Amino acid sequence: MGVRLKDKAISLLATSTALNTQTAAGAQTIFTTESGKVTRIHAVVVRDPTASMAGATSLTFGTGFRNNGACDVSTMTTANTDYMVLQNTTKSTEIAAGTAFQMTPGTGTAGASTCVFDVFGYTT
Repeated sequence: MGVRLKDKAISLLATSTALNTQTAAGAQTIFTTESGKVTRIHAVVVRDPTASMAGATSLTFGTGFRNNGACDVSTMTTANTDYMVLQNTTKSTEIAAGTAFQMTPGTGTAGASTCVFDVFGYTT
């Protein structure tokens, strides 16, 4: 088998289904690192909200992205077309094989809304 792009370059690792961004939704898995690999996340694109994201001031992704620091996406107030690129700008931890990469809305949207999450990075 040849070398896979995601093992040698920053590439799209996963695209989630529409995930619930309300506080009560809890942790939702975007993808799981495959056996024998570790993942390093470079960026997460939050896109296509079904409603205003006002109030969503604390989405977290675990220690593998921004060391579980809060991401504020509350300025995404236009449904269906808004997006934000969240860069991994702090020390983080590699995501070990078999570990789920999840989004948790700590302080999520006040009303019902879902978003799609694109995760970019690489594996080794």
